Amino acid sequence: MPHDENRFSSVRVLIFDLDGTLIDSKLDLAHSVNGMLEHMGRAPLAPEAIYGYVGNGAPLLVRRALGTGVTDAEANRGLAYFLSFYRSHMLDNTVTYPGVREGLESLAPRPMAVLTNKPVRFSCAILEGLGLSHFFRFVYGGNSFERKKPDPMGVKVLLRDLAAKTQEAMMVGDSDVDVRTARNAGIWACGVSYGLGAESLRADPPDLLLDSLVELPAHLNGHAG
Repeated sequence: MPHDENRFSSVRVLIFDLDGTLIDSKLDLAHSVNGMLEHMGRAPLAPEAIYGYVGNGAPLLVRRALGTGVTDAEANRGLAYFLSFYRSHMLDNTVTYPGVREGLESLAPRPMAVLTNKPVRFSCAILEGLGLSHFFRFVYGGNSFERKKPDPMGVKVLLRDLAAKTQEAMMVGDSDVDVRTARNAGIWACGVSYGLGAESLRADPPDLLLDSLVELPAHLNGHAG
């Protein structure tokens, strides 16, 4: 891909991660994980430890929280309780990050979608609850396809859904999972510096790094300083 000052001028389709990119959901996730651990007779974890487990879907989040040696039966029981708990509490403390709503409003003429490893039903409910759902033509979650991010399957479906070529699409996310998803699909990768996985972007740097979504329109329009 070219690397001149107008390198993003062909982008017309945007695919967003959810947790850590659009929404600050870490506290509700931590409370739900610790609720699950209590139910399973385990000691609670520090919220900061739980934050580091987020990004690869609920099954892996639960397995990581339960620790090494967990059986499949324990993991399945823990996952069922976690999902039930989270379903009831996923909007207790979750909010949009500063600049997200304003950024989406500025980007709105472009087709936009969400591709997250969070279960799709929860993702849609949170977007609806926060008044963001109208921005997105499609929302796909970790259970929408056979394989989760960083597998490119979801991006490829969205490119078909939105009739877009690879050079016309950009993945916006907060972690190396999102960057690797973009790379695997052959589309542009944009990272945000404020999310849960920002530290992981050092190892997998995106094509563009933002401190706020309000900065993105200028880059796509070729007007960024």
